Amino acid sequence: MTLDFGTLIGIGAAAIVVVAILQGARVVPQRNAFVVERLGKFSRALDAGFHILFPFLDRVVAKHSLKEQVIDVPSQMCITRDNIAIEIDGVLFLQVLDPARATYGVTNYFMAASQLAQTTLRSEIGKMDLDRTFEERDSINANIVDALDKACEPWGVKVMRYEISNINPPQSVKDALEKQMRAERERRAQVAMSEGDREARINVAEGHKQEAIKQSEAIKIRQINEAEGKAREIELLAQATAQGIAQIAMAINTPGGREAVNLRVAEQYVGEFGNLAKSTNTMIIPSNLSDIGGMVASIGNLLDRTRPAAVAQS
Repeated sequence: MTLDFGTLIGIGAAAIVVVAILQGARVVPQRNAFVVERLGKFSRALDAGFHILFPFLDRVVAKHSLKEQVIDVPSQMCITRDNIAIEIDGVLFLQVLDPARATYGVTNYFMAASQLAQTTLRSEIGKMDLDRTFEERDSINANIVDALDKACEPWGVKVMRYEISNINPPQSVKDALEKQMRAERERRAQVAMSEGDREARINVAEGHKQEAIKQSEAIKIRQINEAEGKAREIELLAQATAQGIAQIAMAINTPGGREAVNLRVAEQYVGEFGNLAKSTNTMIIPSNLSDIGGMVASIGNLLDRTRPAAVAQS
């Protein structure tokens, strides 16, 4: 079958229309944005959904994901303030907020952000000693995010956060750090042992102190009890002696009491004189040894003089 010239033109026109429609129809996925130029000039940014472009006039020049993206920042050698070379790598999280500025503000914001992160990291590490790099990761991350966010704002990119992945010091530094950690552990162990020994000594001394206090208190109480007992004994003896003397005085005043006293005194005199001869070789003999009656009479006179006082006390 032969087609004439008009039919061929119609088929060609239909094909051109189909191609134009296919070229002009665009479907943008969710959380994505397409940047469109018309005749080489920025026209608009297409958000998620179906869009129709003018064929041969509009052209999609860039496609951006609006989701948070992760950039692996390559490891690099950094010099600390105390001149120690350490290898550090990190992870950068960023998000495109303005697709047009991300397209025309910088050639490649991924590479630009990564290079800027490395430069800022070297600057931050150079401000601190090696020991502080392990302790102040959060501070380093915050400073890098602050610097990157200010630099990426004209690009329409928001830096969400930066995290240091690994810090690898040289092997010699690792060995020194290991020795330092071992020495620190040994020091803590010795301090703990010394504190335990000190506490034990303090407890023992405190126990001895309490024991001495308790013993002294016991001795004090015993002495007080003994003194009170002796005082009570002396008091009772004095009372008994006084009562005995009073009864003797009363007995003397009874009929025959004086004669009984004289007889008792004479018996005791004779008995004591006999004991004196037994207990020692030396004897003191009174000049009036034979005058026992006179001595008894003298004692009687003494009793007569003390009788009124005894009677008055009774």
